[in-house]
Amino acid sequence: MPSVAVKLYSVFFKFLLKHRLQNRIQAPPEHSDAFGVTTRPEESVAAANPSFTNGVATKDIHIDPFTSLSIRIFLPESALTPPEPRSNPNHNNAARKPRSDHGSASTRDSNSLPSRRNSYEPSTVMHREESMRRNSAGNGVVEGLNLMSNGVYRGYSPAGDNRRKLPVMLQFHGGGWVSGSNDSVANDMFCRRIAKLCDVIVVAVGYRLAPENRYPAAFEDGMKVMTWLAKQANLAECSKSMGVGKVGSGGGIGGVGGGVGGIEFKKPDAHRHIVDSFGASIVEPWLAAHGDPSRCILLGASCGANIADYVTRKAVEGGKLLDPVKVVAQVLLYPFFVGSVPTHSEIKLANSYFYDKPMCMLAWKLFLPEEEFGLDHPAANPLISGRGPPLKLMPPTLTVVAEHDWMRDRAIAYSEELRKVNVDAPVLEYKDAVHEFATLDVLIKSPQAQVCAEDIAIWVKKYISRRGHEFSY
Repeated sequence: MPSVAVKLYSVFFKFLLKHRLQNRIQAPPEHSDAFGVTTRPEESVAAANPSFTNGVATKDIHIDPFTSLSIRIFLPESALTPPEPRSNPNHNNAARKPRSDHGSASTRDSNSLPSRRNSYEPSTVMHREESMRRNSAGNGVVEGLNLMSNGVYRGYSPAGDNRRKLPVMLQFHGGGWVSGSNDSVANDMFCRRIAKLCDVIVVAVGYRLAPENRYPAAFEDGMKVMTWLAKQANLAECSKSMGVGKVGSGGGIGGVGGGVGGIEFKKPDAHRHIVDSFGASIVEPWLAAHGDPSRCILLGASCGANIADYVTRKAVEGGKLLDPVKVVAQVLLYPFFVGSVPTHSEIKLANSYFYDKPMCMLAWKLFLPEEEFGLDHPAANPLISGRGPPLKLMPPTLTVVAEHDWMRDRAIAYSEELRKVNVDAPVLEYKDAVHEFATLDVLIKSPQAQVCAEDIAIWVKKYISRRGHEFSY
């Protein structure tokens, strides 16, 4: 059974949330505002901090001028470590040594062990503030960019190859459609943990909340971020060809004039960034320098899992329209799936902790338009017929469920349907856990939260590893 603290907090949480939901339902209908809101005044938020506090730097970006849609980027400090040269013939053999070797001092120096979060791309240790780096030819030294300014990481300029590329994970928070935010204290802590354990750049999406913006606003926001990510990747590629030349033997640019041969010459940032009409760079430097959109993972918690599944489906349907972004896997944490035919858990656990069934029905009424309300709505029930694309085209899907969550059975049933068509779709169930146990760890201090994050990292690395070996650490 859950701890006494979890039970007490659940009672308090349900009382407050139910009161807020009922007030919103009883409030007179307001005219829909397309701009919307992404957080509530009562939400405790964590300020963005680009100085690698606890090993992760964060920044907020408002990406849509017509709505309140925003993102928070979580960049792990491991991104600042340049990749190890791949010319070493013993590189792969050394990287694949089993983890059990760590106990033998005679076989390997403990200081040379790669950290767990760096497992799929071993790297050498180099201080992030080092301003002198060797060029790719190895025959000269050029002055690199000043990466830190007053303790704040500015990011590399988009050009150049001597930097570490990390997978990109799009994260959608929970909150029953009407609450929660991508910059809340709870979500900030969760995303930091995932960024470090999975060694990925986490892009937490601040989608518009209901009832100010009902379905399909949140789902459209998810696709907007996916499209924005593809646009950023393409802009970064364009920037690579701008303002980069060679200092030739005569010292000129592009082989003309004198100087040290073979040393790369880089123009200032202002001369090779693509800028908008106001002169501001439209290339996001953190993603341009460190993001690898060809290894994209979608992760959603609670109602965010519904958005992640929708965006994944649209990405599969879109095919190459989102190039170079490729969704290689998705993670669904205790999805907010419901249906008109109740499952065993929906009957037995209807009055479960935190989000019980009556409260969730209120949330769905606030989210779905009145004329579309129904428990078998495509946004609510993944098992109805007619949803595209065919399940056999879906990427690998990890589903996490809690023992005391009334929505668990339908999430498991969805995973079973995926496995029937040979999609890798395991289910991880956590004993004595409640809905939102992993994402509300800052409040309920669940012992399963850290274990869950580690399990997610182990599974995800099968699909983001460059070597394709899930046990590379």
